[in-house]
Amino acid sequence: MVLGVAGGIGERMGVDPIVVRLGFGLLVLAGGTGFVLYLVGILVSVDSDPAQPGPASRRAGLRPTIAFAAILAGVLLILRDVGLWFGDGVVWPMALGAIGSAVLWSRADVGRSRLASFVARGHGAPVRTVAGVLLIGSGVSLFLVSGRRSGLLANSPLAAAAAIVGVVVIVGPWVARLVRQLADERRERIRSQERAAISAHLHDSVLQTLALIQRSGDPGRMSTLARTQERELRSWLYGRTRSTDHRSVSGAIDGLVDQIEREHAITVEAVSVGDAQIDGEARALLAAAREALVNAARHSGASTASLFVEIEPDRMTAYVRDQGGGFDRASVGADRRGIADSIEGRIESVGGRAVVTSTPGAGTEVRLNVPRSTT
Repeated sequence: MVLGVAGGIGERMGVDPIVVRLGFGLLVLAGGTGFVLYLVGILVSVDSDPAQPGPASRRAGLRPTIAFAAILAGVLLILRDVGLWFGDGVVWPMALGAIGSAVLWSRADVGRSRLASFVARGHGAPVRTVAGVLLIGSGVSLFLVSGRRSGLLANSPLAAAAAIVGVVVIVGPWVARLVRQLADERRERIRSQERAAISAHLHDSVLQTLALIQRSGDPGRMSTLARTQERELRSWLYGRTRSTDHRSVSGAIDGLVDQIEREHAITVEAVSVGDAQIDGEARALLAAAREALVNAARHSGASTASLFVEIEPDRMTAYVRDQGGGFDRASVGADRRGIADSIEGRIESVGGRAVVTSTPGAGTEVRLNVPRSTT
């Protein structure tokens, strides 16, 4: 199961890997031959290359399994005659137990035969279970009888251990199947919960927004709804904080853009690189960026504005641009303190720098740069 030797042999021969593993186990009892053959299998095996088409694997079938068992029995008889043997009282009971285990554990395809029809009608599982239990029970009984004759079972602990092994081998398939079914059920339950969560989110967000768009006759309103929903859906898909969560810069940016678009009927192209928790410097940067966007919506005459925020380990930078009418800074009256106080003064209060560049007829750019706290 670790190195894949038995699995590879099973795929090439069309035999369940469990049967191949049991065969190696039996050959180990024949003077350790199974151990030697397994080492040879490790040495000659190679990892499959996905780019190179290898030999086609075969499904586990009844005929290859019977053929494998017959070959294994012949090899055991040959090794017995050669003398590579741990004794009839050990090998043959183990062989019966291995056959019973293979009957219980393997899931070979029996093909299109009467036996296949019998299994398809639901009668195969009880017959397989009864046959496997009888074979394992016969192997344990033969081991106990042979042990008494040879003096191997002079003490009761060994007999009890043999009986326990037989019970474990019989009960093992049911336990493994139960664990597998529980794992499959858990995975299916998680998938169902995820599908339900996705359906609920799409219903509460995307479908509701589409319904509002259908009932709206204002193209600007429809564009605003679509862009707002796009941002929310992207934030949800990529695991970012929601626009209503202002504990992080990215969440605050989404909320800021939504507010500007709703209140001022302007489209804001927002891009953020990196993220950080809200602190004093980030709060000042966001407030100044909001003021710059409000100024663009009120005074530039442009229908769109852009906001770019980059968060680096030692600083945060924001750019607000519009392609509106622009203005001459010298012509701004002394009583107009929006840029000086709400943008430049706010950024300088936290040790940052704000640069406002505007040309009449060519738009405006506001660059904001603040350091990040080291604590």
